[in-house]
Amino acid sequence: MGRRMPMPSRFQLTMTAILVAAVATVGVISVVHKGSSSNGESAIQARDDFMGLSPAGGAAAPDVVMTDQTGQSVALSSLEGQGRVIVLEFMDSHCTDICPIISQEFKYAHQQLGTEASKVAFVAVNVNPFHASLADVSAFTAEQGLNAVPEWHFLTADVGRLQKTWKDYGVVVQAPNPSTDIIHSDYIYFIDSTGHERYIASPTEDHTAGGASYLPISQVREWGADIASVARQILG
Repeated sequence: MGRRMPMPSRFQLTMTAILVAAVATVGVISVVHKGSSSNGESAIQARDDFMGLSPAGGAAAPDVVMTDQTGQSVALSSLEGQGRVIVLEFMDSHCTDICPIISQEFKYAHQQLGTEASKVAFVAVNVNPFHASLADVSAFTAEQGLNAVPEWHFLTADVGRLQKTWKDYGVVVQAPNPSTDIIHSDYIYFIDSTGHERYIASPTEDHTAGGASYLPISQVREWGADIASVARQILG
């Protein structure tokens, strides 16, 4: 599952800073898109509203060093050091609800990036403490066709390291037992190539309710296109 939970205290404590950053970001966007029509600016605002996109304040993103679905040790800092923008999610390795939707969005975003696709890494951290093995993240990757995304990494580790990473990123996980749905905070982090958090997308309840059959394909594609748009904006 990927049911959205209330915004954790990490963001509540920094809300003032985020609001200030948002004002500054408006100015930055206006410079980047200097000469663009008001329709273009409205489209950007519509995108941000649709995604629940907020400036992240530019804090250094906590590094994550775990094993991905191929058995390779992967560090966010290494991906950043290669000049990549990172799109970071937290996903349940046994999810049958929102995580398959996000998987399709990531695949579509990868397609939309075109020649810039190699500059963007799509990374997920496992939130299922009962299914945290390499076999679990590998099976999910295959089931969702995410092997088609060369820069896809579904990271997992021992439960202690997973829990530390959830805490570092303000992700709340409720996993009472193996037979119960995993409920967790639903955020997408956009991290630049210098390792700083640039934006956080916070999907609405409509995005996280009712299962994969609930969300129209048009919205899946819109999310994918918008994820690609934000990544391209960070690439400059």
